[in-house]
Amino acid sequence: MTERYVWDLHEVDETRIAAVGGKGAHLGGLSRIEGIRVPGGFCVTTDAFRRIMAEAPSIDERLDQLSRLDPDDREAIGALSARIRRTIEEIAIPGDLVAAVTGALARLGEQAAYAVRSSATAEDLPTASFAGQQDTYLNVMGPAAILRHISRCWASLFTERAVTYRQRNGIDHRTVHMAVVVQRMVFPHAAGVLFTADPVTGDRKVATVDAGLGLGEALVSGLVNPDVFKVRHGEIIARTIAAKQRAVHALPAGGTREVAVDPRRQELPALTDAQVVRLVELGRRIEAHFGRPQDIEWCLADDGFQIVQSRPVTTLFPVPDSGDQENHVYVSVGHGQMMTDPVKPLGLSMWRLTAMVPMHEAGGRLFVDVTRRLAAPASRAGLLDVMGRGDPLIRDALETVLDRGDFVPSLPDSGPGAPPAGGAPAPIETDPAVIAELIERSRASIAALERDIRTKTGPALFDFLLEVFEEHKRVLGDPLNIRAIMAGMEATWWLNDTLWEWLGEKNAADTLTLSAPDNVTSEMGLALLDVADVIRPWPEVVAFLQGVEDEGFLDELPKLAGGTEARDAIEDYLDRYGMRCVGEMDITRPRWRERPTSLVPVILDNVRNFAPGAAERRFEQGRQKARKKEQDVLSRLRALPDGDRKAGEAKRMIDRVRTFIGYREYPKYGIISRYFVYKQALLEEAGRLVRAEVLPEKEDIFYLTFQELHDVVRSHQVDERLIQERKDAFRSYHALTPPRVLTSDGEALTGSYRRDDVPAGALIGVPVSAGTIEGRARVIHDMAEADLAAGDILVTTFTDPSWSPLFVGIAGLVTEVGGLMTHGAVIAREYGLPAVVGVERATRLIRDGQRIRVHGTDGYVEILP
Repeated sequence: MTERYVWDLHEVDETRIAAVGGKGAHLGGLSRIEGIRVPGGFCVTTDAFRRIMAEAPSIDERLDQLSRLDPDDREAIGALSARIRRTIEEIAIPGDLVAAVTGALARLGEQAAYAVRSSATAEDLPTASFAGQQDTYLNVMGPAAILRHISRCWASLFTERAVTYRQRNGIDHRTVHMAVVVQRMVFPHAAGVLFTADPVTGDRKVATVDAGLGLGEALVSGLVNPDVFKVRHGEIIARTIAAKQRAVHALPAGGTREVAVDPRRQELPALTDAQVVRLVELGRRIEAHFGRPQDIEWCLADDGFQIVQSRPVTTLFPVPDSGDQENHVYVSVGHGQMMTDPVKPLGLSMWRLTAMVPMHEAGGRLFVDVTRRLAAPASRAGLLDVMGRGDPLIRDALETVLDRGDFVPSLPDSGPGAPPAGGAPAPIETDPAVIAELIERSRASIAALERDIRTKTGPALFDFLLEVFEEHKRVLGDPLNIRAIMAGMEATWWLNDTLWEWLGEKNAADTLTLSAPDNVTSEMGLALLDVADVIRPWPEVVAFLQGVEDEGFLDELPKLAGGTEARDAIEDYLDRYGMRCVGEMDITRPRWRERPTSLVPVILDNVRNFAPGAAERRFEQGRQKARKKEQDVLSRLRALPDGDRKAGEAKRMIDRVRTFIGYREYPKYGIISRYFVYKQALLEEAGRLVRAEVLPEKEDIFYLTFQELHDVVRSHQVDERLIQERKDAFRSYHALTPPRVLTSDGEALTGSYRRDDVPAGALIGVPVSAGTIEGRARVIHDMAEADLAAGDILVTTFTDPSWSPLFVGIAGLVTEVGGLMTHGAVIAREYGLPAVVGVERATRLIRDGQRIRVHGTDGYVEILP
């Protein structure tokens, strides 16, 4: 194919990204939209860039060096990228390339002023906006100057910022090429940026216009504050007019300069209301063309608006597809499950197939549509109560939507979304035998699954799993199971509410539930202390584990003194708990059985920080504290008026909470046990597909839905492009923060605590485990990287049950996500750890190593000097 060095803008569209880069392709697409004016210009293609790179073979070696650098080594990246830029700028542009550029300039007007803009092939894509990473030059005049600035744009592919971004996002430097856009300059009265969705709230129906006088560079560079207009349905709903003291103007001989604005114009809006509304109309037309919200740079000259750039807004959280035009309110599933990371497609589809309620996917996360339950007064009250107890921020966000009055429709209680007829289920007896029966039912169901799945392969496996998913839901929906879970939660709420009313004591249930029986998650943490007891006496084993990196280390242990005992202890632990892992609701996450090295740091912490017999001692200490607390509470109640009755009621509730609260953790254990059986069967099927050369890697199945994988197994054909698209999308989802509540308009709501009873500067959260503790904060994002000392306070995003082995070695807990009955809160109470959860941005506001004070009773955290 013949190389082509120049394309006119009107010749290109979004299909030409490889030739003209993201910016050039978008501008070409814009120029084809009816009613949208784009300044005339041309693109210097990536063919030209490759030609230039070929002129300097030394760049290849430097790119190899660059790819080996740590993204955080700013000094090395800065020095090497500067050398690459200098090399590119010093390359003499070949004659035929010069002729192509000067010929295009002659057609447009050789002596006119131009903007010269970089346009990288990985720029302005739907999943990644590279705004500001390469260079733009304004008011460039004359062929020689334009050619010089084209060279600078090529070199700007290797600015320190652009290089670091690619290193962090796993983008190979050689796969990105640079085109250059050369456009006729517009000399505007006003310029700025239009977001077709509110960039702060995400609301897709609110457009935001930032406007200033002169060239838009004054706004982009932060030289001036813009006028800001918000527009909904063609009406301006908010405005802020800035004092415009400075502006950037073009110079007659080329270049730009900063000038003072006439005092009489400083307080006047840069645009009239009619112009703002007209601009938003143009923006909606552009948004419709590209199919997603846009960040648009515009200019207003004598003859109207011209668009000089449009890129996708990549920071907005996607909206679930409802299939209709009605209003919807969605609540995050991940915040309730302590798993706000993105989930791969197979994980999402398996979760949805085994869930008790319909779920909707967006941004690699799952949401439940609560619109109908909010619409009817009776179901609304129940929903808000449950949400408020679990996560007050979700309740506040839902109330914010309801307070608007017109977003959620009103339904009578008898309509869809009303509570089921028949009233509440009969109360369950306080009998430990109920828990024993439920645990035995779960074990029997999982044993039957393990037995029956062994003979299933190919399409028959998928038919079998669809039947098994119904059994999965039957076990979860067993009325006795739900009544047992609710009995423990309701007893906790009763004790906290009533003992506060009668005795003025906050969160009394926290101590009363210490070392409750049948809590499989807290048992899991204590059991790892027992593993440490086996390993501690064997120095060779301890030294070996300190250097472990390979997942096959268990097979090497018997070669060491004490190694057989150590291996057997770890294997026994994995037999009981190996199906667990961080983010375990995503079936694609590696389990401890698959990646046992993830447990090694915790085992070594336990070896170092605890004496033998710690598990039994801790459990017994908790039991004694709970018993002493019970005696104290009952004796104080008997001293009150009508004390015998109050003490009798409290005693019944204490017995009830200790009978049922531990079981709160068991259903999740059953779900994850079943998930691991499903996963092993699906990976065996993936292995067959790899051997048949249908798939290159077993883990590729994680990027297919369950039904898509079923189709691949049946047809032995796979769409490799789809898998790659899913991998790229999944990578992009990590940059998105899922909201607690999301509307169908795209508005993301996080909620507020609305408290004024905490010290200034304190971080507010939900009090979930009583007590106050001061210590060193350890900000940890990955359990496998934990390095904890006695007295440390764990600060992290979320803790699902897999984090509980860490809990035995810490003094307190702070998380960004969680509520009173989420797993981290339950285990913190079980171990007697002061804990505050739901602390927004805790891992960013608290630095690793800082001293903090956690107020687990009152629900706030102080950062100490």
